[in-house]
Amino acid sequence: MDAILFIFSGLPGTGKTMLARSLARTYKAAYFRLDTIEQGLRELCSMTVQGEGYHLTHRIVADNLQIGNAVVVDCCNPWALTRNEWEALALEHGGDIINIEVVCSDRAEHRRRAESREADIPNFDLPTWSEIEARDYHAWDKEIIQIDTAGRESDACIEELIEKIAAEIANLSQASVPGPT
Repeated sequence: MDAILFIFSGLPGTGKTMLARSLARTYKAAYFRLDTIEQGLRELCSMTVQGEGYHLTHRIVADNLQIGNAVVVDCCNPWALTRNEWEALALEHGGDIINIEVVCSDRAEHRRRAESREADIPNFDLPTWSEIEARDYHAWDKEIIQIDTAGRESDACIEELIEKIAAEIANLSQASVPGPT
């Protein structure tokens, strides 16, 4: 099987990082969190970060895909532009891509999570609820794996994700097997 690029998307506070970390452990995949990379650029390079975090992560992910590693990327991935760039990267380096969107359909629960969480990246300023609501995040225009974390324990969400990924990997494997000639 080709290397797989697992791309997470979704608004802050939905549970992306918890699921992305669990998936990376399950698949023994390289794990890259855009918030960590962007905070590193801000601190180490004294930058006002725009798209540099995505571009730097693309280069590191490409190195991993080229040697056959599975890779998990934990990011907001809000637009068709960023989503298409990840797909192109996977194709260019011989990998498959699995897009995963994490949502919290209960607005009150999402807000409570966003307002009560603590940063686990040193010196990182978590977005406020009003910043999350104002974020320019576009709906997907293609079929993806979607996990709704509202009202659910993390173990149930992880189990659902692993099952959906197993089915997607089976589909990818069947698609790559040549048919009779």
